[in-house]
Amino acid sequence: MDENILNPDDLLGNKLISEEDDDEFHHLNNPVLGLKPIVKKYLGTVTDVKEVGNKFFFTDSEARVEVTVVTDEIIRVRLAPHGVFLEEFSYAVPKQEQKVSVFSLHEDELEYRVSTSTVNCHIRKIDFFISFSDTQNHITNQDAVPMHWEENTQFGGYYVFGTKVCNTDEAFYGLGDKASDLNLRGRRFKNWNTDAYSFGWNQDPLYRSIPFYISLNEGIAHGIFFDNTFKATFDFGAEDRTKTSFWADGGELQYYYIHGPHMMDVVKSYHLLTGTHPMPPLWALGYHQCRWSYYPESKVMSVAKGFRKNQIPCDGIYLDIDYMDGYRCFTWNRKYFPDPKKMIKELAADGFKTVVIIDPGIRVDDNYSVFKEGKEKRYFCRRSDDYFMEGHVWPGRCQFPDFTNPEVRAWWGGLFDELVQLGVAGVWNDMNEPAVFGAGTFPDDVRHQYDGFRGSHRKAHNVYGMQMVRATYEGLRKLMKNKRPFTITRAGYSGLQRYASVWTGDNVASWEHLRLGNIQCQRLSMSGVPFCGTDIGGFSGEPDGELFTRWIQFGAFSPFMRAHSAGDTKEREPWSFGEPYTTINRKFIELRYRLLPYLYSTFWEHHRYGFPILRPVVLQEQDILANQARQDEFTYGDKILVCPVMEPGQTSRPVYLPKGQWYNFWTNEIADGGVEVMVPTPLETIPVFIKAGAVLPEYPVMQYVGEKEIDEVKLNVYYSNHEVNSFLFEDYGETFAYEQDIYLEKKFIVSGKDTLLTIEQTMEGLYTPRYENYHFKIIGLPFKPSKIIIDGKTVGDFVLTEEKCYEFKFSKNFKHIEILK
Repeated sequence: MDENILNPDDLLGNKLISEEDDDEFHHLNNPVLGLKPIVKKYLGTVTDVKEVGNKFFFTDSEARVEVTVVTDEIIRVRLAPHGVFLEEFSYAVPKQEQKVSVFSLHEDELEYRVSTSTVNCHIRKIDFFISFSDTQNHITNQDAVPMHWEENTQFGGYYVFGTKVCNTDEAFYGLGDKASDLNLRGRRFKNWNTDAYSFGWNQDPLYRSIPFYISLNEGIAHGIFFDNTFKATFDFGAEDRTKTSFWADGGELQYYYIHGPHMMDVVKSYHLLTGTHPMPPLWALGYHQCRWSYYPESKVMSVAKGFRKNQIPCDGIYLDIDYMDGYRCFTWNRKYFPDPKKMIKELAADGFKTVVIIDPGIRVDDNYSVFKEGKEKRYFCRRSDDYFMEGHVWPGRCQFPDFTNPEVRAWWGGLFDELVQLGVAGVWNDMNEPAVFGAGTFPDDVRHQYDGFRGSHRKAHNVYGMQMVRATYEGLRKLMKNKRPFTITRAGYSGLQRYASVWTGDNVASWEHLRLGNIQCQRLSMSGVPFCGTDIGGFSGEPDGELFTRWIQFGAFSPFMRAHSAGDTKEREPWSFGEPYTTINRKFIELRYRLLPYLYSTFWEHHRYGFPILRPVVLQEQDILANQARQDEFTYGDKILVCPVMEPGQTSRPVYLPKGQWYNFWTNEIADGGVEVMVPTPLETIPVFIKAGAVLPEYPVMQYVGEKEIDEVKLNVYYSNHEVNSFLFEDYGETFAYEQDIYLEKKFIVSGKDTLLTIEQTMEGLYTPRYENYHFKIIGLPFKPSKIIIDGKTVGDFVLTEEKCYEFKFSKNFKHIEILK
């Protein structure tokens, strides 16, 4: 074992801990406190290996390294400095199931090699360097120094470090919603959930901790998921451009190597570990309106009536903390809301779902039933000396439930019973980093049950918000019977997508934050958190009409679409800025509702197959070096390309079209991809393109989901001379029946030639839609059709509605269509 006194400037050329950037360095190396200097220890020469099932244990006679084959593409690496591993447990990976049966261990003079059909893990004998390669023996990831650790003399356990080679042109993506460029190269980041009010560009850390990143080098992608809940740091060539490092203040050095070779493969495999988002209720994909705060009841009803009066669709109205009695969770301020059940019922009758906020801080008040019960059952967090953890938040002096205790989660979930009985449809979890006024968060010595694997707040901090929203989601699911809950959380950790949607936090009404929100949503989506959005218009500050409208246009193509603002700002409804903004905002919110079947189907592709919803250009064309710098535009699913306008007064902008052919959504003009094109951007439009060959389903405009009975679905078919697949997913839209195969997954295959266009449909599932017909619109047809043959029968009733666009109707149950010249 190699032992040396740590010099932060001398870690084999990589300054993993710098005096300027790391508080722990000052504390642990402070001679005034009489603390011993830190000792770093490295793995030595491999002396033995043992195989147990799909696990391989390597040792240097003291430390042990476990290499686990999870799938053909995923290999997990764990380090036990003194040979004893922590018990298996992860909030991020609920079940680590072996999904590969063919793997092998090879040994030669220099190394051991664990191999699957896709990837090799190499363990070099002389120095314990670990590397990974593909089946062509191309090295994709390799240690720059052996894994190492430092004993934590203050808390026990270890600081753990992994350092990888950073290649010259390597790019990095992921880590959730970091406030930086999409490519993380050259930056250092911390994972420590933080209430970051009015955060700025490059500010770090923020609200969530997602310790997963994707590397792209020489056109080959792999991922690293560092499943460690302690405060963690990632350095992507910032300190030393030749090294990429990740380290944590405690816990195990445990990471998953996830092989591509495509970035999309990496994201899908990450979801295999951490899960996908359950199907949301269809109304949750509509437009939502929020403010801190809408009160009293008359104001809530006035806002709701404003939407219907202005004929602007909306499905969700939010109540912030002022609906509560003294900010006590699960109570109502009867002065402001004398009859909440009646109000919620009236809102529901007009098509609005009510969403309420809930915070983790419970007011210390023996006359408050929630506090009294939590105190009696000792459900609140305690410090190391067994006093309850207390801090001040909105209600004043508060105690906080330990959501890492399953008994507490069950109790918390049951507290929503009255809200559900009143008709509340969704819950917004806030302040759950956890945030505490003045202190920032809990002290390190707060103890957590951690599902039986007890630990301090150092271990539980980053999962606290995730476990709070887990309790919320599981409680609502039980109470709402077969209806899908809608939940949203501000804080979380990897795997939070199994329980909640997210928004990017307390942003600012500025063009910079519109640009930043665009990047953050793309990054969240490729980091495993697909149901994401921003506070449209900015939470703090005052947008003008142009900024708000451009934000609405971007929000129409965000998975989660909600406008939200602070109470000390001006009104922030879509009609608040007058004309022409009201008309344009209505146009894009209506477009959102027209596209709901496509948006919903894209969500199904995520839930079932692990695809991200928003896809940066580099995720689709990783072989093109220039795409590493493209971060303005994205696709929603793989058929709609969106490039928001993010500069004031911008009347045109360049748009890169990926390879293939793309139709301008507004003009139906077709353009070849693989190039940049200049696109006009008057205030009333943004660049939107549809992939040739796409089948884009469309609903009629509704003021809210379910307002109208769907009597037919419009299918916009964009001609292509290549074969292209599209999906349409349909089910009840609000129940869990899809888990019992009560759904319909339709696959459309479009293929065109100079004189023929074919459309095939296959169906899977047991759901039967109520409508009978499709309304086809064939766009870009390069010839005048002479006849249409559907399932062997000739149909002559088609109409030319605009240039190169033909429309006709037919049964939804068709199997094969031929449109002939």
